[in-house]
Amino acid sequence: MKRSSTTFLKISIFLIGLPIFVLCILGLPWLINNPVNPYYSIILYPIIFGLYLTVVPFFIALYQAIQLLNFIDRNKSFSDLSVQSLKVIKFCAFTISGLYALMMPLFYLLAEVDDAPGIILIGIVFVFASLVGALFAAVLQKLLKEAIDIKTDNDLTI
Repeated sequence: MKRSSTTFLKISIFLIGLPIFVLCILGLPWLINNPVNPYYSIILYPIIFGLYLTVVPFFIALYQAIQLLNFIDRNKSFSDLSVQSLKVIKFCAFTISGLYALMMPLFYLLAEVDDAPGIILIGIVFVFASLVGALFAAVLQKLLKEAIDIKTDNDLTI
């Protein structure tokens, strides 16, 4: 039962990463080569550069999530390696949130040129979604560390 649930989660992680990978390989270069409006090109290039920067910590976090699931499969979920994986995921999520927060002025300029205030809301959603993921990883990291400490105390007592 446990192995099937981790396999399902691994497939889910792969299916999350696949569209982002395809977008980076096909979508963003197409957008660079075929701008919809020539006024966008000044704003569009820094935004696309920022999107490529956010992809790096995103894929690092996905890799660490797969590593964490591998630890669960090998019955090493209560180990320092799991805590380290959660720490890296937390750092990556904070990095993504910070990069999107730094790109918010560019989203604002794009919204001004296009007269579409919804673009700003999309940027805010990315900032807060990754921030929630980072806080969730931080809470899990702290709980796992405390559980490992309790387990080692119990092992030393007996």
